[in-house]
Amino acid sequence: MGAALRDTPIADAGRLQVLVELGAPGGRTGARDLETGLAVAAAVRNTRSLRLAGVAGYEGALSHSREHDGLQVVAHYLSELGALHHLILERGWYDEQQRPIVTAGGSAYFDVVAAVLSSWAPRARVVLRSGAYLVHDDGFYRHISPLGELRRTDAPTLRSAMHGWVRVTSVPERGLALFDAGKRDLPYDEGLPVPQLRRAPVAGQASTALDGARITALNDQHGFLSFDPEVDPVVVGDELRLGLSHPCTAFDKWSLIPVVDDADAADPLVVDLVRTWF
Repeated sequence: MGAALRDTPIADAGRLQVLVELGAPGGRTGARDLETGLAVAAAVRNTRSLRLAGVAGYEGALSHSREHDGLQVVAHYLSELGALHHLILERGWYDEQQRPIVTAGGSAYFDVVAAVLSSWAPRARVVLRSGAYLVHDDGFYRHISPLGELRRTDAPTLRSAMHGWVRVTSVPERGLALFDAGKRDLPYDEGLPVPQLRRAPVAGQASTALDGARITALNDQHGFLSFDPEVDPVVVGDELRLGLSHPCTAFDKWSLIPVVDDADAADPLVVDLVRTWF
C-alpha cells in the first residue's frame, strides 16, 4: 500500500487509515501471531502515506459451536486481538489525537466479542461487525446466536425474518414430493431449508404446520420433501413456507426480495421489495 501511494501527494490529515488484522491458525487472513502483527503495525507507522488506526479481526470462522470449548476458542482469540492493540498502544504508535479502533466481526458470537473487547472501550472505539444483524434465520444463527433458541444473554430472543416460499409440483410416490426451488434459489451451505407451513391453493383455507416433514436434498431447481408415506400432508399446487439457514447465501441469490405483511397469515400480501447488493 505504501509503495502504491509513494508518489501520490497526500497531506498529513489525508493519510489512508489502516487497521492491522490479527488472524489465527486455520482461520482467514491476518497476522498469525502478535509478533507478525507488530511488524505490520511498524511498517504502517513508517510509511508516509498510511496512518495506523487500530486492529481488526474475525472470530466467526474459528468455531461453529455454542458449547463451552467453542466459546473459549473465540474468547482466547479476542484476548489476543486486545493484546495486539495493547502492545501498539504501549509503544505509542497511534497518533495522540486519534482514538484507535478495535473491531471484530461475526454474527454468532457478538456477546463474546462485546464481553472481551469492552475492557478496551475507554482507550479505543470498539466496533462490532455482524453481517447478519439485518436478518435472523431458522438454521445456523438460530442455533448458535446468543439471542437464538438457547440464549446466552437476558435479552429477548430473535425471530426469523426470512423464509422461502415454494410450490409443490409433483407427488410421484408415497412419502415424497418435489417443489419448484433448489440450490439456485435457496441457501444450503449451512443446512437445508426446514418445512414449516403448508398453504393450500384454496382461498381462505387456513395454513397448517408441516410436522414430521423434512427436506432431504436440493437439486439446482428442485427440492425433495420427505414425509410419512402413511399420510398425505401435501398435494400438487400447495404452497410451502420454508425456514432458511444463513442470510448471506440467501441474499446473494436474490437482487429483489419481496416483503410480506404477515408470514403467518392465510394469504400473505407482498407489500414491498428490498434490493440487495451482494
